[in-house]
Amino acid sequence: MWQEGHTVHATAEEAIEETHLMLRTYADFAENWLAMPVLRGEKTEAERFPGAETTLCIEAMMQDRKALQAGTSHFLGQNFSKACGIKFQGVQGKEELGWTTSWGVSTRLIGGMIMTHADDDGLIVPPRVAPTQVAILPVTPKEDSRAQVLEACKALSKEINECTAFDLPVRVEMDDRDLRGGEKYWQWVKKGVPLTVEIGPRDLENGTVFVGRRDLGGKREGMKREEFISSLEDTLVAIQKNLFTKAQDFQKENTREIDKREELYEYFTAKNSSKPEIHGGFALIHWDRNPKWEEQLKNDLKVTIRCIPEGVSVPGTCLFSGQASPGRVVVAKSY
Repeated sequence: MWQEGHTVHATAEEAIEETHLMLRTYADFAENWLAMPVLRGEKTEAERFPGAETTLCIEAMMQDRKALQAGTSHFLGQNFSKACGIKFQGVQGKEELGWTTSWGVSTRLIGGMIMTHADDDGLIVPPRVAPTQVAILPVTPKEDSRAQVLEACKALSKEINECTAFDLPVRVEMDDRDLRGGEKYWQWVKKGVPLTVEIGPRDLENGTVFVGRRDLGGKREGMKREEFISSLEDTLVAIQKNLFTKAQDFQKENTREIDKREELYEYFTAKNSSKPEIHGGFALIHWDRNPKWEEQLKNDLKVTIRCIPEGVSVPGTCLFSGQASPGRVVVAKSY
């Protein structure tokens, strides 16, 4: 399944601005909703969308340090207008060819979110996109207290639903299935729900709840019911921020500027004794823009130039040819 768009503009400048606008939109969604940090940049000619004059992309790092192309935005110039006869009447009354764009993301964003945040216990879903942000789990070890516990959970569910987070009502679900408490709890852990709230007979007596945060490995602690409600929005915002920060730190730790060819080859072939399947990450290298070196990277290391990153380009020396390089590019293994 895809989200895809196409636009036609009167000028090249308008089309180029649309191309950059959509890339910023995708980057915003990836980072601020999926908590998945991305690099923004331009694809090389070899990686460019066929027929495009410019292809922009966002690239994310997964936990195995491979790159995931998470979205693209293309400036198509007038190439498709010429092929398909896309014309309009200009301000001078003459027929002109339009300037077109195309942009899209797909359900690989869901895969990217899973691979960015999940752990050995299962899924971890950022609160902004979690279908259920809070799961209430009644603990009913004795039949004589079951009705009271369920009533308290229903009341708490109603109160939580009246709270807001990210400018929307908090999404809460009460799980009153007749399951053992541990089994029920671990089902919600595997689903990646940001917060679990357990209430049992003792909590009713003490006015407390037992809260688990999925981003902290399911760490659980007791707290006063009123305190939980009053801090709920801040807690969900904190979880969202923590997931992004952890992923961003991981990306930074596994991104390296490399200036020697031997070091680059070692970076993508050296084995880690504890996790031999994992090596490399994002390498920032100088490249003279000669496509033969790009092809050699693919053949020798099975890595590709993911993008020419946005920002100030600092000239340097190509580590392959020794010739001048206009700036660094991002090299990585990818999906």
